[in-house]
Amino acid sequence: MEAPSSPVFLCFFVLLASFLSARAEDPYRFYTWNITFGDIYPLGVKQEGILINGQFPGPQIDAVTNDNIIINVFNNLPAPFLLSWQGIQQRRSSWQDGVYGTNCPIPPGGNFTYNMQFKDQIGSYYYFPSLAFHKAAGGYGGIRVLSRPRIPVPFDPPAGDFTILAGDWFKLNHTDLKGILDSGNDLPFPDGLLINGQGWNGNKFTVDQGKTYRFRVSNVGISTSVNIRIQGHSLLLVEVEGSHTMQNTYSSLDVHLGQSYSFLVTADQPPQDYTVVVSTRFTNPVLTNTAVLHYSNSNGVRAALPPPPGPTIEIDWSLNQARSIR
Repeated sequence: MEAPSSPVFLCFFVLLASFLSARAEDPYRFYTWNITFGDIYPLGVKQEGILINGQFPGPQIDAVTNDNIIINVFNNLPAPFLLSWQGIQQRRSSWQDGVYGTNCPIPPGGNFTYNMQFKDQIGSYYYFPSLAFHKAAGGYGGIRVLSRPRIPVPFDPPAGDFTILAGDWFKLNHTDLKGILDSGNDLPFPDGLLINGQGWNGNKFTVDQGKTYRFRVSNVGISTSVNIRIQGHSLLLVEVEGSHTMQNTYSSLDVHLGQSYSFLVTADQPPQDYTVVVSTRFTNPVLTNTAVLHYSNSNGVRAALPPPPGPTIEIDWSLNQARSIR
């Protein structure tokens, strides 16, 4: 019997070959991470933190849609360890999600290689430890997934791209915090807020006057929502957890636990230093941390404007903002 030679049959094989070829061309990015304990001082007090390759927060993953991500994780902690990838869809790879029950914990002294593809995803995400309340000791970091060059993006390429990992922090060791929860009690009130693992004015974001920059903000905290705002500047929301949004302008944005937003900021003010403010929501008292938005042609003079106030306990304010996001 002769092999089928109809145009439909031939088209099928051409499409199949094209698909396999495209899949084979998806780039691979390889990482080796060593997980250790180390001394950190995020609130000025010595604490035992979880470091990745000696860093707190951990290394950022920079990728492009459809990239294959290979991360060999060596657990040098005295306890089992897992990493989870907040917002990564794990299509056909749910066993890579780093959650107990779908992943076996990495034993002390052992290693595990995460093998996942950021299939058809763009946007801002983060990773974090998912066992034994390790998240309260660090071990988290940002994930940035860019669109492929030929895929249109609904805004001009920004002059720069900054990541802000914000969240509440406790001076108590993560084992003590876990013990409090295991005994059926509530966590104590947080001792402070961190921005990229730093306290008050520990971060500086340098911009050129007249240019527009993208800020990716993730709430990596344990128990508290936060609000972010920038003195004298508006925030143009462009993406929420992998979806481009209608481009609404806000004076500040609430970012709840586990959420990731990105917004554009245009450096359209006089060349000075401006305050980036992150504060807690729905708490009494309100905790605050700050960073610096530094104009490259500034001599370091701080803006005379008052620091921007933010919402505190107003639930309706947050709900109305959430409803405005499309």
